[in-house]
Amino acid sequence: MANRFVLNETSYHGKGAINEIATEINARGFKKAFVCSDPDLIRFNVTKKVTDVLDANAIAYEIYSQIKPNPTIENVQTGVAAFKASGADCIVAIGGGSSIDTAKAIGIIITNPEFADVRSLEGVAPTKNKCVPIIAVPTTAGTAAEVTINYVITDAEKNRKMVCVDVHDIPVVAVVDPDMMASMPKGLTAATGMDALTHAIEGYITGGAWELSDMFHIKAIELIAKHLRGAVANTNEGREGMALGQYVAGMGFSNVGLGIVHSMAHPLGALYDTPHGVANAIILPTVMEYNAPATGEKYRDIAKAMGVEGVDAMDLATARKAAIDAVKQLSADVGIPADLKAIVKPEDVDFLSQSAFDDACRPGNPRATSVEEIKALYLSLM
Repeated sequence: MANRFVLNETSYHGKGAINEIATEINARGFKKAFVCSDPDLIRFNVTKKVTDVLDANAIAYEIYSQIKPNPTIENVQTGVAAFKASGADCIVAIGGGSSIDTAKAIGIIITNPEFADVRSLEGVAPTKNKCVPIIAVPTTAGTAAEVTINYVITDAEKNRKMVCVDVHDIPVVAVVDPDMMASMPKGLTAATGMDALTHAIEGYITGGAWELSDMFHIKAIELIAKHLRGAVANTNEGREGMALGQYVAGMGFSNVGLGIVHSMAHPLGALYDTPHGVANAIILPTVMEYNAPATGEKYRDIAKAMGVEGVDAMDLATARKAAIDAVKQLSADVGIPADLKAIVKPEDVDFLSQSAFDDACRPGNPRATSVEEIKALYLSLM
């Protein structure tokens, strides 16, 4: 069986990388950019850092900002209409997963109009054409949406998130500039950083993992464990380390899948608007304990990457516990809640459990599961 790997055509990393956006637009012959960003980033002049580059290079653009933190089908539909009216020939997506995911869905529908029903994109959609060229500029160090073939759209009518997987949606260019992330508040930095750690750990233990993805995931775990606390404290070293760590995690998990941490987190975002990174961070240690019997020696590697000393001398059970404890400690250190008591309503647990089981990330989990076992995991966190 062949293992497929899909990455950006080009990526830029480091301070000042956003200046290369103009270089790429001009080199590729684009005439007008459709700028996708969310209202908060516009309000706090984060989007302006990029539009200033466009202005300085006389590049025409139009801004679309009707994007919610958990983007909806309506956000995509409105965006498709706005893109058609704009006369743009490329998309510049500025933001976290919300803006970039919305841009992906818009770009796919524009070039594959037979998928105008956004719900038809759920799962692995059989689109034929690459999406409108996207230049993705992340403003959070977590989702890695700029390098993945995945995007998530909320079906507000059904209170569920649709995970869409499509090799045609990957941005042609990723611009990972830590200066774009410097204005993130501590809570968002912590949440998105723990999202990145979840990507790395789930990607490392998922059933589809192999040597190339393992290389990325272990390095990502190491970078995140080393730099997340600093990023929350807004140090330059911490921001730079997390910008790279989350991207490296994305290079891996996009190509091999995730597991039930994400399956359980997605319904919380759809039903309660829970920040995705917070949901992942709360759920991760509990699911790590659940999955441990199906992970071989991999938790020993995770513990080492998390900076735990003396791991080689530990028996397997102790090494596994050390990995889980290190994750718990990092989560606590950056201020993530320890449980779901303030989030989940008991009457919703059955719906959440079925939604998590039906989620596209669930089949990648290293341990086979069931609706009842997922329900028990939710209840254990309440």
